[in-house]
Amino acid sequence: MRLPLLLIITLVSWLAVPAAEAQIQPNNPFPRVKMVTSMGDIVVELNRLKAPLTVANFLNYVEIGSYNNTVFHRVIPEFVVQGGGFDPDFIAKPERPPIVNESGNGMSNKLGTLAMARSSDPHSATRQFYFNMADNNSLDPNPSRWGYAVFGWVIEGEEVLLKIAELETTMQHEITGYPDVPLEPPVLIRIDVLPPL
Repeated sequence: MRLPLLLIITLVSWLAVPAAEAQIQPNNPFPRVKMVTSMGDIVVELNRLKAPLTVANFLNYVEIGSYNNTVFHRVIPEFVVQGGGFDPDFIAKPERPPIVNESGNGMSNKLGTLAMARSSDPHSATRQFYFNMADNNSLDPNPSRWGYAVFGWVIEGEEVLLKIAELETTMQHEITGYPDVPLEPPVLIRIDVLPPL
């Protein structure tokens, strides 16, 4: 019997997750986290089965509290809400080594999903993540290029994301030089891991 290639890749990825990085509910394929923000709470369900390396990486940052007191620094209505990389003074937070791109896992950048931000290098994602505020099919992989790895979806708090997406932004941030930075960036106060269902 021949296993489908995607299943083989998923199994290899699952086995490749170091034990030290899988300590949060290691037997739960769909851990849930609550993002407590200055504008309300967002509950996300993660998918270890399809994005084991990405979920392990994200939960490692959660476990050490590294996302606490960071800001949502990029807001584009009907596109994305991005955060996880800067503190409120726009000092970049420490990064772990980049992870392998798991965008070919069959999960699409649909409205309400959570995915990893990266540079043009497909395997450059470290800690920044974004919420899709529309069906962003252009961020999915195709035969000629890598996509952006989706690893979870919002199950509560969609209205909080909508409020964040409506914030006024600047064309060029005074510290980073980035466009689309909220004039008053919402703060990700902390991320709580929720009990298994």
